[in-house]
Amino acid sequence: MSWNGIHLELLRPFELLRAGRRLSVPSGAQRLLAYLALQEDGAHRMTAAERLWPDCTPARASANLRSALCHARRIDSVASIESVGQRLSLAPSIQVDLHLVQDAARQVIAGLSPLPAGPDHLIGDLSRELLPGWAEEWLSLERERWDQTRVYALESLAQQFQSADRYLPALQAALAAIAVDPFRETPHRIAIEVHIDEGNIASAVKRYQDYRAFLHRELRVAPSQQMAQLIRDLMPT
Repeated sequence: MSWNGIHLELLRPFELLRAGRRLSVPSGAQRLLAYLALQEDGAHRMTAAERLWPDCTPARASANLRSALCHARRIDSVASIESVGQRLSLAPSIQVDLHLVQDAARQVIAGLSPLPAGPDHLIGDLSRELLPGWAEEWLSLERERWDQTRVYALESLAQQFQSADRYLPALQAALAAIAVDPFRETPHRIAIEVHIDEGNIASAVKRYQDYRAFLHRELRVAPSQQMAQLIRDLMPT
């Protein structure tokens, strides 16, 4: 991204960049910056300490938070955290990749943005996990929220591309949604519909059969009647 300020990356291994240059950030400060980036209204100091260091005593967690704050304030003269009373928040001057992609996702879901001429970048951004490799307990709910947002955005993107007869990006968006949640029927159904629109009947049937076998193997359930009807309509009477 052509951003000359401070950029925080959460949709890949953690990085804090200044004018494209990677800054060295101690692990405690990384956790604090990432946590605050995910708190829209900031966080109380005690809450942040408890969430980030749940296995420590309150005194130890508070000490860890003070240390993380100290390290964050020494990062290349970057004003990264604002402190008002007992509340902490990420400095508004820091651009966060997750926030940018979330904004784009909301626009797609609401149908308010034109379809991109080259969709690979947006589909790629929506395919990224939140802080991959991190095992923090507090991230579980944040990851679930992100996954729901990106699945809905990818499905909306796929349907919009399908309506515009742009079948390749429609299929790519549907497959990206399937990679996020392979159990969810909607993106599988969109992929089948795209194959049908293209006239690739065999591909549509195979996609259905693969999904049906997957559901039976993992959950002992079958696809919906709506999805099954798509395939029945292809068969000769």
